[in-house]
Amino acid sequence: MMPLATLLCKTGANVTGSDRSYDNGNNPEKFQALKDSVIELFPQDGSGITKYIDILVVSSAIENSIPDVKSALENNIPIITRGQLLAQLFNAHEHKIAVAGTSGKSSVVGMIGTILSEMGENPTIVNGGEIRNLQSSIQKGDSGLFIAEMDESDGSIAHYNPSIALLNNIALDHKSMEELEQLFGDYLARASDCVIVNFDQPRVKNLCEMRAKSRVISYGINDDMANLVAYNLEPYSMHGIKFHLNSYGSKYDVELNVAGRHNVENALAALSVVFALGLDIERGVKALKLFKGIKRRMEYIGTSGGVAVYDDFAHNPDKISASLQSLKDFDGRLIIMFQPHGFAPLRLMGEEMVEVFAKYLDSDDYLLMPEAYYAGGTVDRAVTAKHIINDLTDKGVSAHWFKNRSEIPVFIKYIAKEGDRIVIMGARDDTLHDFAHDILALF
Repeated sequence: MMPLATLLCKTGANVTGSDRSYDNGNNPEKFQALKDSVIELFPQDGSGITKYIDILVVSSAIENSIPDVKSALENNIPIITRGQLLAQLFNAHEHKIAVAGTSGKSSVVGMIGTILSEMGENPTIVNGGEIRNLQSSIQKGDSGLFIAEMDESDGSIAHYNPSIALLNNIALDHKSMEELEQLFGDYLARASDCVIVNFDQPRVKNLCEMRAKSRVISYGINDDMANLVAYNLEPYSMHGIKFHLNSYGSKYDVELNVAGRHNVENALAALSVVFALGLDIERGVKALKLFKGIKRRMEYIGTSGGVAVYDDFAHNPDKISASLQSLKDFDGRLIIMFQPHGFAPLRLMGEEMVEVFAKYLDSDDYLLMPEAYYAGGTVDRAVTAKHIINDLTDKGVSAHWFKNRSEIPVFIKYIAKEGDRIVIMGARDDTLHDFAHDILALF
């Protein structure tokens, strides 16, 4: 919601808003940034909904019981979702680059945005995460280029009509596999110019073959038949990786200042967009090296007392696997504090989460889990974090459950030693970033 609200202000709209976190005094820096954008904030008690409001824009997570929504309904004020409004802005542009998939969307949008900005294309960008190069998740450009992250979790991807439709991967997350394949297949079919797909992903490749109606640009690491292929991957630090690129017969050396095999895939996706737009790939490779990453995507917080702390948005099996695989490229014991982002995801993906943690965590690593993040509303608590911990303990993982997250710092302080890497994982809860800084301050 924040990127969209800020973008609307930059287009000249008068924007007001409310948020439960604001009422609770959480994340003061974020809400101050909104105020600095000339966005007036009200308590979420319905008082901000007046006769002067043209439209109430809500996130897909907002219930009808929220006072603002009730007030809008009582006063016949139109209500639309964030995805619907963003799609209206997106669809009005000439060149519309959409980035979709279960994982990696924010990083790919950040990479594309960085490349095109450095090449002077001045695109409009709306991203789900803060692009560290921009120190923002949005950019208001003056060209006909619009780059946006698609959201399949609430089905809003169905509202977008992209020129270029990029699809990273398809994995279990918010919806069933059947629902995801329908949404992503329809999305690929709507692309007017081309689709960009990851040929290392069998589901994506198959969906592309069945549903794509425009030209196809493919990328991959394992599939030599892809149009852009990465090989000779070489992690050179905890914060970077190098590889060779074969793009339509031409070869390039690519260096990233973000780590992991998954970011090589993300880089291939971004460079595929450069090719799709007919821009210079060599200039694109040079611009990509300047990409600093996305906030909370394996973000390095700092090192103190020989202990390194990272903050990571990983919350589904695919993202967790990618992060742990990247971390295991280097030595050092891992202490993972994973906060599930809700009880529904635990019911849907709990077994897969157990498999991922059991696969990557060694006998001397630790997994610490507080109870799932609760954002309000009705919820089925049939599966809890404690269930996941019990299953992991049965598999020999050193896994520990905590009733409250506030108990975890004392435990970390007790077990941590020089050379350890502490990773704070989880989504939705903005206080996790502050928590990572609090952990670093322990040493």
